[in-house]
Amino acid sequence: MEQMSLFENNVPQPLAARLRPKSLEEYVGQQHLLGKGKVLRRLIEADQISSMIFWGPPGVGKTTLARIIANHTKAAFIDFSAVISGIKEIRTVMQQAEENRRFGEKTIVFVDEIHRFNKAQQDAFLPFVEKGSIILIGATTENPSFEINSALISRCKVFVLQPLGQEDITLLLGRALMAESGLGSQKIKISQEMLEGIAKFANGDARTALSTLEMVVLNGDLDREGTVTVTPETLAQCTSKRSLLYDKSGEEHYNLISALHKSMRNSDPDAAVYWLARMLEAGEDPIYIARRVTRFASEDVGLADPCALQVAVAAYQACHLIGMPECCVHLTQAVVYLSLAPKSNALYVAYEEAKKDAIERLAEPVPLVIRNAPTNLMKELDYGKGYQYAHDTKEKLTSMQCMPDSLLEREYYRPEGQGEEKKYKEELKKIKMWKQKHNGKSESIDIISADC
Repeated sequence: MEQMSLFENNVPQPLAARLRPKSLEEYVGQQHLLGKGKVLRRLIEADQISSMIFWGPPGVGKTTLARIIANHTKAAFIDFSAVISGIKEIRTVMQQAEENRRFGEKTIVFVDEIHRFNKAQQDAFLPFVEKGSIILIGATTENPSFEINSALISRCKVFVLQPLGQEDITLLLGRALMAESGLGSQKIKISQEMLEGIAKFANGDARTALSTLEMVVLNGDLDREGTVTVTPETLAQCTSKRSLLYDKSGEEHYNLISALHKSMRNSDPDAAVYWLARMLEAGEDPIYIARRVTRFASEDVGLADPCALQVAVAAYQACHLIGMPECCVHLTQAVVYLSLAPKSNALYVAYEEAKKDAIERLAEPVPLVIRNAPTNLMKELDYGKGYQYAHDTKEKLTSMQCMPDSLLEREYYRPEGQGEEKKYKEELKKIKMWKQKHNGKSESIDIISADC
């Protein structure tokens, strides 16, 4: 059992800690898991908990839910922090769990921030989870698929906790003002509109909401009767800057760049600019975004608008030259341009299909006619024999075979006919028809070009 300091009771706890729910009835949010008849609620009420992972953003009640389970269960409950614990501490806890098992008692081990454990530390839990010595409950803000060993996660049920809604947080703030364990012993004047403003500012995080409420009350105007009045000015000062939910090395990083890419693909410039702003204002490297935008220009636009790549590369260069915050407008220009551009993934499809053939047929010989022949031996082996130099023809075109024999019928680039690509589709059709009709002879053919 954890020992308490002689002075611990004299240290005031934060508001969020004082108001931590102790039962399912006090818990707010996560109705998809804890509503009447829902699976997790039934497991808790029946004390039939199995190993599980709680995955969700900060401040949604992962640790609180684990403590509620601790209050409901008849099992021994061990609270474990991945931040300050290592292999030695894990082994000590496992030995205690084994002792409990010998006496017929279950042990629930709660590991907060389990994603902070490395592979070896996570592996230390595995044999004890497998043989039932412990019931593991982990809490993480990171995608378990990326951060938790597959062997361990396969033995746990993953429950996804959602950000709290604005109404849920407003309800929590109202409780905080009334509860004796909260701010109920004080006379506080704060409008419902300001409470809703705090809830909106918290962005789904109950802990942030309660901490903000505590801050605005501490900084409120105190009159002679002891009443604290929270003014709009005080609220504005305490909520002047919000840290955007973003981790440049975590899942949200990939979620947001995916949202940008797919918004541009769906020709939605408003959504694309929003996701761009979300990343830039959270501190994302503009060069990273510019690289992805440049990729998009060829993957999703291609020859439907050949200028798209030029716009993307220009934005990339502008980011290099002037950086943030000025380059945000250049990226916005590129993102809007690409959103509105005609779309074609024909280049992407062409390469992916060619790549598949290239990998599966690595030994396909280069046709002799297009091999270089720098030595006499190569000439004697017919390297380059019959080669037709396209520039010597009026049409700049020949019917010479350039594909390996086994791939003669392959077609990788299939223009879709969107935007400028319609011209290339017509041109390619004319070239193929000409080659089918001729065996080395030349006829005039109009070659189409596009100007940016």
